[in-house]
Amino acid sequence: MSAVAPGIALRGHHEIAGTPLFAPVSCHLPAGQWTCLLGRSGTGKTTLLRLIAGLEVAGQFVGDIAVSDGLPIEGRCSFMAQTDLLLPWLSALENAVLGQRLRGEPPDLPRARRLLERIGLGAYLSARPSALSGGMRQRVALARTLLEDRPIVLLDEPFSALDASTRAAMQELACEMFRDKTVLLVTHDPAEAIRLGHQVIFLTGEGARIWPVPETPPLRDSYAPDSVKAQAELMAALRRLA
Repeated sequence: MSAVAPGIALRGHHEIAGTPLFAPVSCHLPAGQWTCLLGRSGTGKTTLLRLIAGLEVAGQFVGDIAVSDGLPIEGRCSFMAQTDLLLPWLSALENAVLGQRLRGEPPDLPRARRLLERIGLGAYLSARPSALSGGMRQRVALARTLLEDRPIVLLDEPFSALDASTRAAMQELACEMFRDKTVLLVTHDPAEAIRLGHQVIFLTGEGARIWPVPETPPLRDSYAPDSVKAQAELMAALRRLA
């Protein structure tokens, strides 16, 4: 289902029981690029992600979400939550093609097998979630999102359960397969944000600001001097909010 990825703009504020979750923000997700959303816990990152996805959230959002091509987001968006949301009675392979089955489409099992093999789970195609580690389950959830092939991709900490080596490999795979998609990635990791983001948005209770990133395009070398400098500055900003 490859299609031209639109840009997305969100403007507004959100509150829960009269208490602001985040102040008025204005965020623009450029078409066909990765935007990384970073901030301390409780600043509304997941809420903002779910608002764009059209999912239910606690509290009230006052504002608007606009898509550059004027078409609805519904049906053009894939969403990966913080939890893997695997069905315990299905195998890894069956969970990977769950979206296709739920839509009544014939599952592309050969493509799913190839992808699971590529992410290191070729020996676990028939395994149920209870037999997999947390990192393995997260990779199955990532494979399910990759297989959806939607122009808009919303990711909520998709690499958080992975060890450093596997995380780097999965970041590279996601960048390859989500090329030309409009991607919003929520992360707590400054290094991840700087490595992956064409744009980084720093969200606080007072609002959102665009954080400067190196001029080199993603996927960036995490050990390059400009990347290390940007990571350190972003980490320092996070620590100042403590």
